[in-house]
Amino acid sequence: MSSSRRAMTLPNKIALGFLLLSALALVGFFVASNANDATEREDLAASAQVLRENSHRLSSPEDEKAVLVEFLDFECESCGAVYPFVEELRAEYGDQVSFVSRYFPLPGHPNSMTAAVAVEAAAQQGEFEAMYQRMFETQTEWSHSDQPQAPTFRSYADSLGLDMEAYDTAVADPATQARVMLDKMDGTGLGVSGTPTFFLDGELIEPATQEEFRQLIEAAISS
Repeated sequence: MSSSRRAMTLPNKIALGFLLLSALALVGFFVASNANDATEREDLAASAQVLRENSHRLSSPEDEKAVLVEFLDFECESCGAVYPFVEELRAEYGDQVSFVSRYFPLPGHPNSMTAAVAVEAAAQQGEFEAMYQRMFETQTEWSHSDQPQAPTFRSYADSLGLDMEAYDTAVADPATQARVMLDKMDGTGLGVSGTPTFFLDGELIEPATQEEFRQLIEAAISS
């Protein structure tokens, strides 16, 4: 048997050593990344708030008896499906319950962040509710489109009579997207992973039916 079969050559030993070092470095990277991810999740959970002072309220009753917060995505079909019911609840309970909407754009929805930024830009001119409603009323016309929808959303803003120069400035301002991401980070810290997700008086609720939803609200305003 030749010496090359009996023992590993020096170049091979060096190559193997580099491979082992690379593997150890890769393992260390993933361990550190996972540790950092865990720390970030803990930090988000510690700082997360269901409701903030700058959260967008669709109703603000003087005699507030409960607060319903919805984390939503304007491109989410489930959010679009529940939107008419939320409007129905708002008509019924808006004089007793504060209805609050918070952004939670999902990564699988190509136009959701653009939509949220457009709504936030409108909100800066006092038109959150009108733009929020327009997004859901027209959702089937623009959702999941491969084409950029910023011009579509800009046309909505124009039709609402917004100052378009101010709107364009807000859309381009990184602070507007940061405002959207504040909601997203709060939701993530609270354990939100999909939309719509509702919190009633700070507690996560998952009603299975519309009737159960009403019962939860009735219980909250009666307590």
